[in-house]
Amino acid sequence: LIGDTLCHSCLGSLLLPFNLQVALAVALNLRTFLRLQPHSNGQVCLNLPNIGIKRAWDVARLQLQDTSFLGKCSEKEPGERGAPGDTSAPPAELAEKLKEVVGLPEDCADPERAAVLTFLYLYLCICQKQRALPSLDITVWSELPPGAGLGSSAAYSVCMAAALLTACEGIPNPLWDGESTGRWTVEDLELINKWAFQGERMIHGNPSGVDNAVSTWAPPSRAHHGPSSPHRPPALKILLTNTKVPRSTKALVAGVRSRLLKFPEIVAPVLSSIEAISLECERTLGEMAAAPAPEHYLVLEELIDMNQHHLNALGVGHALLDQLCHVTRAHGLHSKLTGAGGGGCGITLLRPDLEPPEVEAVKQALRNCGFDCWETSIGAPGISVHAPASLDAAVRQALGGL
Repeated sequence: LIGDTLCHSCLGSLLLPFNLQVALAVALNLRTFLRLQPHSNGQVCLNLPNIGIKRAWDVARLQLQDTSFLGKCSEKEPGERGAPGDTSAPPAELAEKLKEVVGLPEDCADPERAAVLTFLYLYLCICQKQRALPSLDITVWSELPPGAGLGSSAAYSVCMAAALLTACEGIPNPLWDGESTGRWTVEDLELINKWAFQGERMIHGNPSGVDNAVSTWAPPSRAHHGPSSPHRPPALKILLTNTKVPRSTKALVAGVRSRLLKFPEIVAPVLSSIEAISLECERTLGEMAAAPAPEHYLVLEELIDMNQHHLNALGVGHALLDQLCHVTRAHGLHSKLTGAGGGGCGITLLRPDLEPPEVEAVKQALRNCGFDCWETSIGAPGISVHAPASLDAAVRQALGGL
């Protein structure tokens, strides 16, 4: 089984979990791939080549551990086979108990701890109804830069949930003989999304659920109110640029909250304006899905500029993000931060009339600033399963030389 999913890019707005403003999240076409191989060596193995992690656990020892604190899968409805059960324990408490059960070292680095605990949580919960825990070899490789605010953890959780549910017969494998790609039914995708959200809770504690929803379904998703657009957006080409500036989402959100409390009559209208930008962006993407026109790109460029200025006013910008915007503007292009801001990544909209040498010149200018830069797109499909032969040679090699 090889699954793939994708991350989110907040095109319309910064996601602010303490207010009711709309943020529009769309899928970014940098993929995360998972290879699952059943075997009979009595071990469950996790290989994460992006961060240099390879760990294995004895299945028989895991089977003997008391994992009742994780809760039980529920079977409320036929379409919710193996759905996450109710548990009152907060994610941090579950993570600490799980660390004790599996013997995870205290000095384990944050990326490894988050990835390992998420995997073990999903493995032990989803596979608990098996007569015996299965022996598996799982490799996850991603085109996404980890820790850059691009939803890489959600892509990881969605892939892991889909693979384990399929391996443990919680959902059927949608790939038919002779096909190169398969996609699960709506009911199965709902179950994948529910479990992926639980995986995200192990990493982030109190996630919004937007990242895993976008990684599962891919059409634009709103947070925090109102229905999402029913239209899949056009495959807009973008540059994704990583400033390599580390940032803390928690600290940035706390800073905006503090500014709102200090200057409510100033900051509240800024937040309302950001919501209006998100709604206008959603409307424009809906029109483009039906009949794209050059005028739509002009509208999106204006919205991108306004959004970036608003986000700077909220205090989530950074000097290097400003530099990114300045460099691309010199080439007639428009950019904004994505994710939490404060560093991390920015996106640049590429109009369809741009020639390849023009795009390459912008990429080189950004690399000259010390940034990493990728040419990609938004508006791609969500989680799916692939036949190995349908994947690029580089992906097959990264997953173990398929």
